[in-house]
Amino acid sequence: MKKCVLIINPNSGKDLNKNYLFEYQKLLQKHNYETIVYFTSRGKHATEIISSLPDEIDLVVSMGGDGTFNEVVSGNLKRENRLLLCHIPVGTTNDVGNMFGYGKDPVANLKLALDGSVKGIDICTINKQPFVYVAGFGKFMNVSYETPRELKSKYGHLAYLVEGAKNFIVPTPLYDLTYKIDGKTYSGQYSFMLISNANRIAGINNFYKDVKLDDSEFEVILCNLTKRSEIVKSFYFLATSNLTQAKGFEFHKLSELEITFNEVPKNAWCVDGEKLISNEKTYKIEIEKNFNILMPKKNIKKLFINK
Repeated sequence: MKKCVLIINPNSGKDLNKNYLFEYQKLLQKHNYETIVYFTSRGKHATEIISSLPDEIDLVVSMGGDGTFNEVVSGNLKRENRLLLCHIPVGTTNDVGNMFGYGKDPVANLKLALDGSVKGIDICTINKQPFVYVAGFGKFMNVSYETPRELKSKYGHLAYLVEGAKNFIVPTPLYDLTYKIDGKTYSGQYSFMLISNANRIAGINNFYKDVKLDDSEFEVILCNLTKRSEIVKSFYFLATSNLTQAKGFEFHKLSELEITFNEVPKNAWCVDGEKLISNEKTYKIEIEKNFNILMPKKNIKKLFINK
């Protein structure tokens, strides 16, 4: 019998219910898996769990939000022999889960995954810290990690909108920075930056129209806007996927990027919805290959070059 480890974040979103556990184990047994269950109890606990698992584990299933999956990926990258991962979304926004093709029923989602396919995906890293789908700094980037957990549990995605409205009235600072692309150095002042490998960000579907998770590249947005009216207009274009019409934005598709701030940023980076603790001025974004995920078949044709 194969061995599966189930890592569950009991505090994720509104949908996770411990009563599902019996259904999970029954379904995994039907697919010939003996299941070991862990519940996380603190930050980075999922990273500790997976990094210490024996190599004989055949599958690790992460059940939580995007941040929980980030912790599982982080632990897997620490291993000499990486394990096969599966992510079942039960968080607040679930950008990664929606991108993979999951619905809202956690039990049905697990069945979709177990009947799915194993795919090799690119994992981006920022100073060796992985992010599964997005990292950013500047305006609005603190909303995700500063929104109280109790509000997220009670109101779901609406809690982020309320916190974002508060952030909107705060003056928008500009960050002096330089960045290197293909050996050339550029400089400027920017209010925020997004680095992503996803077609859904902050609940916005088709953020990019043709994202591939195995093309060895990531997408970059730099914004120099500070006026509220301009920011509102630009986010309208983002929400309607007309990215090229948004004035004040720069767009790049890269395999490597180095960013250096003139001063250490006062506000932290946001990495997969969580706060990145760092006092560095320079950040290097790279791609880690050979990382396998068990996922539904639904969106594979759209998301991968190698079908």
